[in-house]
Amino acid sequence: MKTGIKLAFFSLMGCLMLAFRQDVPPRLKVFLLIGQSNMAGRGIPEAADQQTNPRIWMLTKEQTWTLARDPMHFDKPAVIGVGPGFSFAKQLANAYPNLNIGLVPCAVGGSGIDVWKPGAYYEPTKSYPYDDALRRARKALENGELAGFLWHQGESDSKPELTAAYGQKLAQLVQRLRTDLNAPNVPFVVGTLGDFIVSRNPDAGLINQTLQNATKDIPNAYYVLATGLTHKGDSTHFDTPSARTLGQRYADVFIQQNLLKVNP
Repeated sequence: MKTGIKLAFFSLMGCLMLAFRQDVPPRLKVFLLIGQSNMAGRGIPEAADQQTNPRIWMLTKEQTWTLARDPMHFDKPAVIGVGPGFSFAKQLANAYPNLNIGLVPCAVGGSGIDVWKPGAYYEPTKSYPYDDALRRARKALENGELAGFLWHQGESDSKPELTAAYGQKLAQLVQRLRTDLNAPNVPFVVGTLGDFIVSRNPDAGLINQTLQNATKDIPNAYYVLATGLTHKGDSTHFDTPSARTLGQRYADVFIQQNLLKVNP
């Protein structure tokens, strides 16, 4: 290859590499997406869920940053889909034009609250939900500061023998996460279970009441309601529009309560 052609070739390759390189913003507001399948997302992805925003990033399974899009979780590859995380970030990005957002997907489908503690192994996904979330969070915090925990879980604990202890376990989880991540005042926002679950399982209603009551006792904790949302046909998982709506409700808490302390 002649020298001139070589130079042109390498120049072109350099331009292409620059064009496709995704430089992570220097400081991100980092949010942990934790819980079970309805946080991970099971809605069917549509075109809107693939459209990226240059200010919204996600940590991949390999712990590298890329522009966010759905599906972003990887707990159960055969069934992953749209969850509330991306629409949550979009709502925040619209409210705060100068905000750079980093999403850390850590939810694990089917996981009960008892596996969200150190050393607990969850066989169906061959994972350690709590330990994995800590590891991923610490990696993400190399590029920003922790701004919030988003928790949606409780379907697996909607059983007579589990509901009574749920509130105490949730309070312990919040304290443990805040301690382990040196984040004593970071907001913790929980979401209630869908009406379609409560209608067929009274114990899910008890979990919902516990979730709401717990936020009265846990400092800087809040809840969002999943009322009026619909399932995808399985009576368990939010459909795509409902998952997006739930994410927007999470964002509205941060916006209305001014939890981010940033200029709009």
